[in-house]
Amino acid sequence: MARIAGVDIPRDKRIVVALTYVYGVGLPTSQQILKDANVSEETRVKALTEDELNRIRTEVSKFQTEGDLRREVTLNIKRLMEIGSYRGMRHRRGLPVRGQNTRNNSRTRKGRKAGSVVKKK
Repeated sequence: MARIAGVDIPRDKRIVVALTYVYGVGLPTSQQILKDANVSEETRVKALTEDELNRIRTEVSKFQTEGDLRREVTLNIKRLMEIGSYRGMRHRRGLPVRGQNTRNNSRTRKGRKAGSVVKKK
């Protein structure tokens, strides 16, 4: 397995898809990295040469990824909660932050329904 930005990327996938396993690298960013590194998107990870891998690592290092990006996102959420903004309050209460309806849905944020099982005497 090839390691890029501290992440083992899968060997059998195309490199354009395999790069998206790195936190902070999506498909458009992956395509831009490969274009700048002069590597074909169709190439499989196992077929990459060491030189191509080094060029890709260099391009990925220009972006903020993995631990640094996770830390920044966490600090941004903490800042919103500390200043008491609406978004911060939604984070604190575990409710949807971006205006979604909560009357019927939003189980992902709210968790399982408590007491949904009918108790018999």
